[in-house]
Amino acid sequence: MSRLVTLYSLQWGDLSLEDVCTKAKEFGYDGLELGLPDHLDVRQTDAEYYKGIKDLLGKYGLQLKTISSHLVGQAVCDRIDERHKGILPAYIWGDGEPEGVRQRAAEELILTAKAAKSLGVNTVVGFTGSPIWHLLYAFPPVPESMIEEGYKAFARRFIPILDEFEKIGVRFALEVHPTEIAFDTFSARRALEAVDYHPAFGFNYDPSHLGYQGVDYVDFIYQFPERIFHVHMKDVYWSDTPKQVGVFGGHVAFGDPRRYWNFRSVGRGKINFEDIIRALNVIGYQGPLSIEWEDSAMDREHGARESCAFTKRIDFQASKHAFDAFFAKD
Repeated sequence: MSRLVTLYSLQWGDLSLEDVCTKAKEFGYDGLELGLPDHLDVRQTDAEYYKGIKDLLGKYGLQLKTISSHLVGQAVCDRIDERHKGILPAYIWGDGEPEGVRQRAAEELILTAKAAKSLGVNTVVGFTGSPIWHLLYAFPPVPESMIEEGYKAFARRFIPILDEFEKIGVRFALEVHPTEIAFDTFSARRALEAVDYHPAFGFNYDPSHLGYQGVDYVDFIYQFPERIFHVHMKDVYWSDTPKQVGVFGGHVAFGDPRRYWNFRSVGRGKINFEDIIRALNVIGYQGPLSIEWEDSAMDREHGARESCAFTKRIDFQASKHAFDAFFAKD
């Protein structure tokens, strides 16, 4: 039996949850990945609220395995500025005082774990933010002590959150992504070390954010076989020839044709998804393949429908028998 193919709802936040369910079912999805804050209010404590969500998904034959809190998680470790006001709920932004924002975001993540438990979900996907992303390009020269302190600051803020996740029985899957404390294989290893390989900490694997950086996105799976808690299916195109705007993005909007790279609908970029499926089979990953659909040049309904069909077509389970086993002689 192939893995579930689910639709991440964050890019559909302008629609009601029931409208998203209707479309997901029509497009052929097996379930949803609920994106906060549009389709879930984690401040709710009434069991009937969570039952209502489960009943709604059940009405459309959709399963729920994951909820995601990227926007709130970003504020936990970031250097807070006016950009965050645009992505955070007003009650988390408050007066905008940075430390207060970070503390409220951390509290919200713990509430998110409790909401996940109420929904029967054991994985929360999200971001962590980073106190040292602004130091990425090492000029003026960056002392190693500043980087080390950045990872220590991440650990100070996130280990208490992870401890609460573990008590609740829920895992946190960091989406390895530029602007986070982990954005490639090396920094992912360093983040794991910073939290002392906490059992509640792992990764949401999204190859698109690794591919255009020049990171071996298939090897990433083999490097962290026990820490791939969730998988996003998202594609990206990068140019074979030089462009006006390089890998850093050039302060131009996503989708601009002058860029070296842009996200594409699944199957229309450069990511080799067959090698990814084979690697996931090797490590025994049986969780959802969740479509995070982003393509600035394509109608999203067309893209969501074809992405679902593409993913179902290329997914397959590992063989239970070696093809040459019958050659063996007693």
